[in-house]
Amino acid sequence: MRKGYHGPLAKSKNTPPPEFTYAPPPNHGLNIIHSDDDVLVLSKPANLLSVPGNKEDHTDCLETRALKEFPSARVVHRLDRGTSGIFIMALNPQAHRHLGLQFEKRQTQKTYIAEVIGIVKEDSGHIDLPMRTDWYNRPKQMVDTYFGREAITDWKVISRGENTTRLELYPKTGRSHQLRVHLQELGHPILGDSFYAPPHAVAMSERLLLHAERLEVYHPKNGDRVTFKDPCPF
Repeated sequence: MRKGYHGPLAKSKNTPPPEFTYAPPPNHGLNIIHSDDDVLVLSKPANLLSVPGNKEDHTDCLETRALKEFPSARVVHRLDRGTSGIFIMALNPQAHRHLGLQFEKRQTQKTYIAEVIGIVKEDSGHIDLPMRTDWYNRPKQMVDTYFGREAITDWKVISRGENTTRLELYPKTGRSHQLRVHLQELGHPILGDSFYAPPHAVAMSERLLLHAERLEVYHPKNGDRVTFKDPCPF
């Protein structure tokens, strides 16, 4: 039996995700990093859904806010509710196809910043742990080296504090909750992560300390490689 194998219907050892009341941040208008005829690049605030949820009180999200100012905007990727940072949208069907294929074929390059509990001893590393949905504790995810889908994250240390470490993360795949699960498996969950971190690490921050700081894509208009940045707010 492979390490990490739980079987398709096996229960994980994780606890169920906590119940939460959706309280999106106030809408003070879009924080626009870049816009042109093809793409709209926004800074997503923490604790705002990327797209509408399946409950009536979960309709306020970055997509619905963007559509009020940019009616043609289309989502091409998502960020977790608690994650802040770079969020790119397409403004026409051609750009939507172009950007969608880049994410699908892993032609984008993403950089995240995270603050994790504990002192990470190594200066850099590579995490290759397949993942799947934790069906008994949805929407949580889990490592499963037998039935999981490929999930790869590279990382390096930016700085070390007294009992925390700041990391730069480079996901090579885009699985749901990938960075949060991978860092938990590394033994250093993200501060403020109510899904995967222990209570003392959750209590250390009012938000999930995970931020999408940089995104590189090929521009749909001319194919030029462009980089968008959103400085880390924590």
